[in-house]
Amino acid sequence: MNKTPKAVRRKGRAVTIDEVAQHAGVSPMTVSRVINGHAGVRDANRERVQRSVRELGYRPNAAASALAAAQNTSIALIYTNPSSNYLRELLVGALRGSARAAAQLVIAAWDGLEPLARRDAARQLAAGVAGVILPPPLCESKTIVAEFVKAGIPVVSIASGKFSSSVSCVRIDDHRASHDMVAHLIAHGHTRIGYIKGDPNQTASEHRWQGYVDALAEAGIAYDEKLVQTGHFTYRSGLEAAERLLSLRSPPTAIFASNDDMASAVISVAHRRGLDVPRDLSVVGFDDTSAATMVWPELTTIHQPIAAMADAAIDILLRQLRSASTSSRVVVNHVVPHQLVKRDSVANAENFSATSGVRRRPKATSSRK
Repeated sequence: MNKTPKAVRRKGRAVTIDEVAQHAGVSPMTVSRVINGHAGVRDANRERVQRSVRELGYRPNAAASALAAAQNTSIALIYTNPSSNYLRELLVGALRGSARAAAQLVIAAWDGLEPLARRDAARQLAAGVAGVILPPPLCESKTIVAEFVKAGIPVVSIASGKFSSSVSCVRIDDHRASHDMVAHLIAHGHTRIGYIKGDPNQTASEHRWQGYVDALAEAGIAYDEKLVQTGHFTYRSGLEAAERLLSLRSPPTAIFASNDDMASAVISVAHRRGLDVPRDLSVVGFDDTSAATMVWPELTTIHQPIAAMADAAIDILLRQLRSASTSSRVVVNHVVPHQLVKRDSVANAENFSATSGVRRRPKATSSRK
């Protein structure tokens, strides 16, 4: 048996991988392969390395091992989402998950790219990353998803309302969440509930609208198409939709916007018209981003754990990457719970003006800007 070199036993100094290699009579690369469980090492050499590790009391450097793994695991997060509040939550979760897993996070913004340019960008990116996270609306693009799937790159979509057999998904139940919010407004006596849809190109928008429709039907409230306006998940589209709803001869007593950016815009329009929220108009949103607490009054909204969903997407990708082959990867449909967060933007409908929709005119002068 080889004797431990005197240099190894110097008090207070950790044993190095080079010293294990010298003790076992193999190269440092062989020691590294044995420690990290790689194949391609002869049984005799593997046994010698394992014996030397035990005898020398060698402990692998966890930080160095993690860094080595990170250098081989690059995950791309690609976004074109117009909501900065949504994007902020997404990045927080993805950065947290990648740091915990010691993976490299590649962030790519595809705003302004035409469809063909996006396809080319997907082909180039597929050559340099191990996995991809696609938030909306890119997760709805069959062309983009197909490029990564064809290249054997695992994909996890976030907040897509459509589960695919080719890519994993992390989402909430948008239909149930929207249904819960409308039921909350109905419980406060509201029967004329305006609704602002999200981007028509995203399936989550359709599911949220259907939740609104079904909740009304269950309560015996007739659907009124004049109370439904289309938005695009942007603040500007929320302003325009709110103006149309509040200009109706018989306006709604409550407005449900299908994201917080548009709901914040509704509050802005209401204030400009001299309406008190929630006494004259109840307003609710969806997502529970920072926008929900940056307006007055703070928004009642649906909490969609966007950061936690991005974090979970990293975990799913890493599990898939550990699979021996693409055919053995399990496609996951991970539904996370949502929460109805009650704040100060909802009041009982009986508090609404007895004039049934006749709005107070704004004061001639106001210090509010």
